[in-house]
Amino acid sequence: MYQLNIDLRPGVGAGTFDLGHSLWQVINIIREDKTTYPKVDLQWDVDSPATSPIILRTPHRLSMISVHTLRSSPPLTLRYKDSVISSWSPDNQADVVLRRKDVGSAFGPTYPGDSMRYPGVWFGFDDDRDQGKPHAKPSADDRTMQVRKVVITQKGEKDALEEPEACPAMHGELHRARIRLHEGVDLYFYPSFTTAVSVRIGQTSAQDLSLDVGTPLRVYYKEDDRMNIHASAQTQQDDAVSDYFYNYLQYGMDILISGKTHIVKKIILHSNIPGSPMFQRYKRCPWEFVGADKESRGPSFIDKIDAIQGFVAPHLQEKPLSMVHDRLEDDGLALPTTTRLIGFDGVVLETAESELVLSMTLF
Repeated sequence: MYQLNIDLRPGVGAGTFDLGHSLWQVINIIREDKTTYPKVDLQWDVDSPATSPIILRTPHRLSMISVHTLRSSPPLTLRYKDSVISSWSPDNQADVVLRRKDVGSAFGPTYPGDSMRYPGVWFGFDDDRDQGKPHAKPSADDRTMQVRKVVITQKGEKDALEEPEACPAMHGELHRARIRLHEGVDLYFYPSFTTAVSVRIGQTSAQDLSLDVGTPLRVYYKEDDRMNIHASAQTQQDDAVSDYFYNYLQYGMDILISGKTHIVKKIILHSNIPGSPMFQRYKRCPWEFVGADKESRGPSFIDKIDAIQGFVAPHLQEKPLSMVHDRLEDDGLALPTTTRLIGFDGVVLETAESELVLSMTLF
């Protein structure tokens, strides 16, 4: 039988998971280890999928890890500083039961209470499955109480469901993408003191992208010409030389580059909304528009289409016409609904029934 081994790192993580990991990273880790995680239940609030915590306990970045039911299948071993503090297996007679006194021995003294709390980790003695059931509550002075749950959080006083603070696991990841209509985007990476990288439509070259943003995970040569019916004759002539995409899946971004000049033509940003057709193909790009004063924040990926329309087309009185975008034909996805494309000057938005923006194309 497979044995699950987890190293506790208070304030940092547990096993292969680090606090601060994005949802995209967490799901990819799980996908790559199907022996350990043969089935995972992913749940979210369908009314606010862009902002609600996801059960995996993360609002798109891992902020808390909870290890509970320590003594049930599959067999589980917990380690702290290379020492086994809890282990269980139906075939193992030398089980190690983690009790209150063992926590005190390994982690030192702490304040009295129903749980034992330390910076970055706490230990609970109630089983989540017994909530709401009448039972005798054990005395907090009982040193033989068995640990039922271990929770790893960031150090410091904050709600575990809040956005996690910047930490080493985030270094090199995209923190913000500030959209400047008709110009391009400014990319801000962790840590926060790094200089922004500007990607400009009609100016930035493929070489600039490789040097400043990094090597894309994939390069894809454009073959879909269906949108040419909406393009000018000059645009169709320019497309005769095959354009190509730099696919930055790790930043939630695609960049279309001219095959003729090797200059950026379009920028596509993905919101990675749970339940959407492209969910988990890209990491979320945390995009936001730059305000009218060029410094303040405009609408972002958490806002609905009405707020964004009011920003990009403030004088438009009616909702613009939209086109159906059926990904069943493009990607072979069997989905109950389609998405819609809505165009404005300099930007095309792909929206869902929830009216959230799933992706946007800047040109």
